[in-house]
Amino acid sequence: MPASGSVSAGTVRKLRPGHFSLPALPPQVEVRAAAADSFLLAVACLISYWLTTRVLSLVYSVSTADDALGGMWSVIATVFLFRDSYNKSLAAAVSRMAATLVSFVLCLAYLAFLPFHPWGLAILVGLSVLVTALIGRPEDEITAGITTTVVLVVASLSPHDAWRQPILRLADTAIGVAVGLTAAWLGLRAVRPLVRPPASP
Repeated sequence: MPASGSVSAGTVRKLRPGHFSLPALPPQVEVRAAAADSFLLAVACLISYWLTTRVLSLVYSVSTADDALGGMWSVIATVFLFRDSYNKSLAAAVSRMAATLVSFVLCLAYLAFLPFHPWGLAILVGLSVLVTALIGRPEDEITAGITTTVVLVVASLSPHDAWRQPILRLADTAIGVAVGLTAAWLGLRAVRPLVRPPASP
């Protein structure tokens, strides 16, 4: 019989006080840099949401709920771009826009002639993955599939002029990407040098 405090013949032993230690906190400079990055991302998300729900909705608005969805989609694009270097953020922007454009073309072609149907959703998600792979961007397959799913499900909730949904989501994504790239550039050029000064020679 296993000894007290163990499970499966002693593979898991009784925990002793002080047996596990918490990881050391990062240096103060890294904490300041993380706080600055977090603040910058929060402001960028606020700007993305405001531009989409207040400014873009002045151009065209399906409903208040659809405007809020657009704001959410724009914020997601902004967060998606926030990386630890501008080059990575730029690569993420290309990835996000490529996946969104694939979804845009497929969903617009479908919704221009047919209403939402679960079979249509399944087929278009599959096509999104296939087309993304065929154009040489297999790393964007998941994003394209997710974007197509969102567009079609929203089209099912707003069936009137559902063909407009791919256009609106493309605009939302473009706003989020533009704001995200701007924030990434500001973070690299303006914010990080202030909180992470260069080391002394």
